[in-house]
Amino acid sequence: MRKIVIGCDNAAVELKDTLVEYMREKGISVEDVGCESSEDPTYYPYIARKVCQKIIDSGYQKQGVLICGTGIGMAMTANKFRGIRAAVCHDIFSAERAKLSNNSNVICMGERVLGKELAKRLLDKWLELDFKDGSSTPKVEAIMEIEAENLR
Repeated sequence: MRKIVIGCDNAAVELKDTLVEYMREKGISVEDVGCESSEDPTYYPYIARKVCQKIIDSGYQKQGVLICGTGIGMAMTANKFRGIRAAVCHDIFSAERAKLSNNSNVICMGERVLGKELAKRLLDKWLELDFKDGSSTPKVEAIMEIEAENLR
């Protein structure tokens, strides 16, 4: 069973709540770390840190969903954590390639960029796929090598 940790900033509460409900209806284990209101002043980097730390603490058994206005800030923050490969996905092809080519464990989306139904489809595509050892493996290993050099 997939275990997902999800978080958003105050610009994306509505989409986060939609995706939490959607995943729970599908029987996916979801841990929601906030924020809970469009009035919550918590900056997106702090939410990204919560999600990433829970993934790390799970031994990378959990995956993450991060949502802000565009998804960009969440991805930039998430990629500062060892072992996290976060990708902004706003179309089906990028969601597919994030998993198949880049072995992403965090998908980032923007509420101000996506409609709810497209966000559900992107999440479905991303969740249904698993990285397979193959031609992309050396590239992902290179990412991890650079990460090890820079995240000491």
